[in-house]
Amino acid sequence: MNFTLSPEELLIQKMAREYAEKYIEPVAEKIDTENRVPEDIITGLAELELFGLPFKEEYGGAGAGYPSYVLALEQLGRISSGPVMLISVNCLALGAIDKFGTEDMKHKYMPKACKGMELASFAFTEPGTGSDPKQITTTAVKEGEHYILNGTKRFISNAGYPGPMVVFAIDSESNKPTAFIVDKLCPGYSLSEPWHKLGYHGGTLLDVYLKDVVVPAENILNGIGGGFPVLTFGIAFGKVGVSALHLGLTLAAYEEGVKYAKEKTHRGQPIAKFQATQLRIADLAIKYETARWLAYRLGCLANDAKNPALFAKEAALTKTFACDNSVDAARVAIDVHGSYGLMNDYKVSRIYRDAIMGPQVEGVADMQKMIVAGVVLNG
Repeated sequence: MNFTLSPEELLIQKMAREYAEKYIEPVAEKIDTENRVPEDIITGLAELELFGLPFKEEYGGAGAGYPSYVLALEQLGRISSGPVMLISVNCLALGAIDKFGTEDMKHKYMPKACKGMELASFAFTEPGTGSDPKQITTTAVKEGEHYILNGTKRFISNAGYPGPMVVFAIDSESNKPTAFIVDKLCPGYSLSEPWHKLGYHGGTLLDVYLKDVVVPAENILNGIGGGFPVLTFGIAFGKVGVSALHLGLTLAAYEEGVKYAKEKTHRGQPIAKFQATQLRIADLAIKYETARWLAYRLGCLANDAKNPALFAKEAALTKTFACDNSVDAARVAIDVHGSYGLMNDYKVSRIYRDAIMGPQVEGVADMQKMIVAGVVLNG
């Protein structure tokens, strides 16, 4: 197996790293404190075609594939989680449209979101759903050639930006989950105030209220009652972005740990001279390398995901490891910093707050293990 990156992949990796260091790093603390990604950063990411990196050029994407997507998000996530969340959720929703949508849907909804002119959303979670589609209470009642949607969606990313939203509702015909494409900010669409999250600042989460929202029947993805495959396959692709983000956080923890170990002195010597510190730095290096190859591998698998069940298993496996691993790496980096690691003046505290979000989003860790076990035991 050849892990050598192609010239194009190396170029995209370098481009993302340089943009993150030059433009995002100077405002990373501002993004964290204000919980908002500045418009000029969004514009810059769009100019680099990062919002549509894995998708075909005919739909407005960059045509670079998922391996390059992982490389780019790793470098952005190394600096700030907020911009990565905007891109990852955008690509999660576009991935569902790309996989299950008609050609008309793809040409209508993907180009603007791929170019960053709009941002797409994915709306499954509700106040009472957890991870169970059978508990969805949002309804879709057919009236002529339209459906009327009513319900509340919780913790929805990109909800305040214009663009398409893939919404899951129980339709009145099949009484099963059905996926609809809704134009955000339409009549009957309203939002809560942003949730005050522990981490991932800049990737704002809002509740979405749908009151008599009219959706044309032609906006159904995968047919009436066909929402479950859209949900499972779509979220599997969403885990590619989350895994890449947490790989970036692991890299950030590693780099911050090494930097502090070399700079901090004790009795006239850098603490890097002490064995206890060296062991922690070795742990960080091991955690980064193991997560890196799993995340890169998932990017390669996403490019050619023919078997939904097997891909869902690999995505769940990688996401679980990458997220748990980033939490462990952040803890180790804080140990290297000692009491300074608890201070918000040091980047490592933000890395920890972002890392600890991972095991709870895009499917909690135990649910991901159940997906893995289900495929392993029934395969």
